Amino acid sequence: MDLNFIGWATVALCAMMIGISKTGIPGLGILVVPLMALVLPARQSTGILLGILILADVFAITYHRHNARWLHVLILLPPALAGIVVGYFGLKVVSDRQLKPIIGAIVLLMLGINYWRTRGKDRNVPIPSPWWLAIWLGFMAGITTMMANAAGPVMIIYLLAMRLPKTEFVGTAAWFFFVINWLKVPFSANLDLMTTESVKLDLMMLPFIAAGAVTGIFFLKRIPQKAFIAVVQILAVAAAIKLLF
Repeated sequence: MDLNFIGWATVALCAMMIGISKTGIPGLGILVVPLMALVLPARQSTGILLGILILADVFAITYHRHNARWLHVLILLPPALAGIVVGYFGLKVVSDRQLKPIIGAIVLLMLGINYWRTRGKDRNVPIPSPWWLAIWLGFMAGITTMMANAAGPVMIIYLLAMRLPKTEFVGTAAWFFFVINWLKVPFSANLDLMTTESVKLDLMMLPFIAAGAVTGIFFLKRIPQKAFIAVVQILAVAAAIKLLF
């Protein structure tokens, strides 16, 4: 990989942040998407990031193996698979130059949706949860995860609407993304997003992923998330705006 020191440090930091987001702090991963695309070509970054996500998923499902609400996972999977197919065909006609602003726009849109949900005084006010909510959000999660690995905020909105306890919230998300990320592998390989070289880099990041996963477990019950999430969202907006321009 043609990376300088800053590039390698950024990828390592992103790997650690993914580990943290998978085991303890959902939503932190939204910052990784624009950061990866800043130091790597946009298409290449999506394939490398997918491999890192899959490795982090293994840590997440191991720790949260008993914490998933499988009904939600099973409801979301069919529309998410349909979204993956749509995202796959979208990537076939989008160039690297076009994909960077698309990733930036997706990140900003997801952050905007999350802000809309939490704009009131009570940040835990649930969203109404009719049957079409799961279909729509599952479909959107499939598209955004295939095109930009940016479905985290979509899942956050859905799982908050379901009023899940914190551990079940994280566990359900972990198992959903473990399944969905493996479903993306043949599509990504067909588009040459995942290659032998990208897998080698992913394996090199394993120590950083493991360190992040352990850190996420430590923080899960200890960190005051309100101020932390606010800082992460501000940084994500700044990085996404840079991708747009």
